[in-house]
Amino acid sequence: MVTEEKRQEILGKLKNAVIQYDEDTAKETSKEALEIGVNANDAIFNGLVSGMEEVGRLFEAQEYFVPELLMCADALYAGLDILKPHVKQLDLGVKGSVVIGTVEGDVHDIGKNIVKMMFDVAGFTVYDLGRDVPLDKFVEEQLRTDSDLVCLSAMMTTTMVGMKKVIDNLKAKNPNVKIMIGGAPVSQDIAEKWGADGYAKDANNALKDAINMISSLKKLKEEAEAKKNS
Repeated sequence: MVTEEKRQEILGKLKNAVIQYDEDTAKETSKEALEIGVNANDAIFNGLVSGMEEVGRLFEAQEYFVPELLMCADALYAGLDILKPHVKQLDLGVKGSVVIGTVEGDVHDIGKNIVKMMFDVAGFTVYDLGRDVPLDKFVEEQLRTDSDLVCLSAMMTTTMVGMKKVIDNLKAKNPNVKIMIGGAPVSQDIAEKWGADGYAKDANNALKDAINMISSLKKLKEEAEAKKNS
């Protein structure tokens, strides 16, 4: 049984390895975490991912730039490669399906990949469209899969504007679908202005929001069914 002190030490080392873009330390500490019995989910989300969230903050504050961001991501993925096979699915009481991708013109997929992993761990069915996704593709994929939720990610202000077009098209084709947007230039205000149902500041919030949205969607469906049958 790992002590709390040792657990905190390992999580701190993982977090710092990502912030300091140190791939070797990320790998070694991930192996050590597994050897001494730190839960893989804990090591990922409270170690590596919290490091990446700090990197996001440094990027927004213009203390880090794209080269640092990419090197930090390499350290994150180095640790993930070791920890991911040991991840246990969580049962959060709600399962759903989600279409996720980074919008057209944008090749940054670090945040999107972290959110995708949260959905995987929570037992969601995930349709990952990748990065630089043509705007119409989100609509096609939602209609094809009848997914509960569509998540759009953008890292640049210039590509972010494509999100509004996707939201408008999705709502026109399927008014019930829930849409969440996220990424460095995105804010709660923008989400509300463009008609998105949620805004993901980070991966944890994305999962919480998604569970709430899908719960409310399922309730609506049940109510509609009950009306139809009464």
